[in-house]
Amino acid sequence: MRRIDLTLPTPEENLALEDALLDECDSGGQDPILRFWESPAPFVVLGYAGRAAVEVDLEAAAALHVPVLRRISGGGAVVQGPGCVSYALLLPIDPCGPTTSIHATNQWVMERHRQALEPRFPGRIAVQGVTDLTVDGRKCSGNAQRRRRRWLLFHGTFLVSASLELIGRVLRPPPQAPGYRQGRSHLDFLANLEVPVPWLTSRLSACWAAQPRDVPIPAQRINALVQNRYLRPEWNRIEAGPARMATGP
Repeated sequence: MRRIDLTLPTPEENLALEDALLDECDSGGQDPILRFWESPAPFVVLGYAGRAAVEVDLEAAAALHVPVLRRISGGGAVVQGPGCVSYALLLPIDPCGPTTSIHATNQWVMERHRQALEPRFPGRIAVQGVTDLTVDGRKCSGNAQRRRRRWLLFHGTFLVSASLELIGRVLRPPPQAPGYRQGRSHLDFLANLEVPVPWLTSRLSACWAAQPRDVPIPAQRINALVQNRYLRPEWNRIEAGPARMATGP
């Protein structure tokens, strides 16, 4: 597996890079990839089917100059930015192996990540919900996937030193929440790992046997995706009008 540490200048470009790499892998001729990145500026990213007015306090996001974008994978809205270490796995779909289905892939990847962090948090790290990683019952990593014909993208974010206050200001309570959340606010539900970033990326790289290698960056494809998808209002689908409060367990 090839490891790349690459943060592009804008949120749109960072989302487009993973989109473009998935396209290239599914077209053939690629080895599995593990990418790490950390956005220098905060932004909200919705899941593919997410509703901005339900999941995001749009007035607060606008006042704080936090853009709201949409990704190609499922799941709920998350905040990216300083202190949020994001990763992306590009993996082949094996019809007879651990990536054969959405459920099998979720279990396989999440358990590997739990084991990677276990030495630092013995007995405190768990997989809860569908694809949440928790420490002492508080969420420290959310994850999602997008599947093509032959390859999949599995990506997520680890809260290392993120502004939980900012997350609480721009995100509303999720419309669908796992039972273990028990109605907690974002501030009470989320937790930073407070570990050195090199330790985290080293542990994750080791669990995937990923080695730093040059990966051709499809600049033209990234630019096309930014212009034709990630900058377009019809893709991001930010609803106009007053937002309604979402309710959840």
